[in-house]
Amino acid sequence: MPNSRNNKNRKNVRKKRNRRQTNKITLNYPRVFLAIFILLLSIVFISFAINKLKYNNSKSSKDEDISISSDANSDSLSNDVPEGNSPNKQDTTITMAFTGDIMCHNTMFKDAYKVDTKEYDFSYFFDDIKYHLQTPDITVGNLETTFAGSKIGYSGYPTFNTPETLAKTLKNVGFDVVSTANNHCIDKGYSGIESTINYLDEADIAHTGTYKSKESQDTILVKNVKGINIAFLSFTYGTNGIKIPDGKEYCVNLNDQETILSQLELAKQTNSDLICVCMHWGVEYQTKPNNEQKQLADFLIKNGVDLIIGNHPHVPQNMELRKVNLEDGTEKEAFVIYSLGNFMADQNKAYTRDSLILNLKYTKSGETGKMIFNCATYTPTYVYKNTSVSSRKFKILDMSNSIEKYKSGYDKSIGEKMFNTLNSEIENVRKIVGNEIYK
Repeated sequence: MPNSRNNKNRKNVRKKRNRRQTNKITLNYPRVFLAIFILLLSIVFISFAINKLKYNNSKSSKDEDISISSDANSDSLSNDVPEGNSPNKQDTTITMAFTGDIMCHNTMFKDAYKVDTKEYDFSYFFDDIKYHLQTPDITVGNLETTFAGSKIGYSGYPTFNTPETLAKTLKNVGFDVVSTANNHCIDKGYSGIESTINYLDEADIAHTGTYKSKESQDTILVKNVKGINIAFLSFTYGTNGIKIPDGKEYCVNLNDQETILSQLELAKQTNSDLICVCMHWGVEYQTKPNNEQKQLADFLIKNGVDLIIGNHPHVPQNMELRKVNLEDGTEKEAFVIYSLGNFMADQNKAYTRDSLILNLKYTKSGETGKMIFNCATYTPTYVYKNTSVSSRKFKILDMSNSIEKYKSGYDKSIGEKMFNTLNSEIENVRKIVGNEIYK
């Protein structure tokens, strides 16, 4: 019995101990949960603090980038920028294309006439070379005709009036700007100048050289090309003896020194990166520039011109990088081509079907803001007239391309005779114009 009682007592003691232990564990559950909750809350708070710190650092860094980007678009660096640590500025390179005289003899607009629609379609003239006009950043031509309207009748030489649909075609094939100051600009009088300007505006082609008011003459044409501003001016030696109306002397830029200096002063006030002048000068059918052209080129360069595009001789002349000494003892260099020849015309004298699409490349330094001449290259072209067909006779050919297609057998439509002609004429163009220029 004593043993039985003792055993019973031991069992009771163990049960009490177990109950105390169980109660102790049960009583600690809230504390454990509280500790876990505090730990999780601490982790969340620390994570939030870290992310907040990262956000502030990131925002500060972006603000600095924006400030640098803003400085990069200004003309000069901030004085706060330490020497040798200028903002990162990128160079900008542009390509420019120029063509020669765009004329339209009566044989050409008659060929462009479509009997079924009673309209003029010049688009096929440019099929072979429009790629060269559309790919540059800006394309400029010399419009040596008028768009005076159908009411007075279309005409060719000696007083040109071309179907105005040519304006829209020029736009469609890639022309952005045309020079209009030339010896045929007033062939149809002052009203012809006004009408030509109206049709060019309608076609969305910028123009310079002829004007409807003194105010427009004094407003220099500036084109922004990829952030680079180019001022365009145009001058002609005369108007074939056709008198400019009294009181409307503003309608044509003549190349007298007073007019040139006045226009150049206005161009300088635009703070453009380049000043481009289109000159109608020289002697017809001469493949070399005369002394007057060279002297006038020097005069233009001395007065701030950066590139000179010449026309009027109806044949190509050479190009060069021309240097002149300035009064302050420094030297200025500018690109000059004295004549691009006939881009679109139906003439038969030697070299009058030869021309070129000139390509110029300039780079604006991101560091200094100065313009750098890169190169002058060109594509020789030829005004092809296929007399074996009754319509769509005319096409402006890329000479190199046409020669290669004929040699490979890919396209023999020009025939062997024209193939031989192109081989001869392309060499003439290269000899007259000179080697391509690279710097």
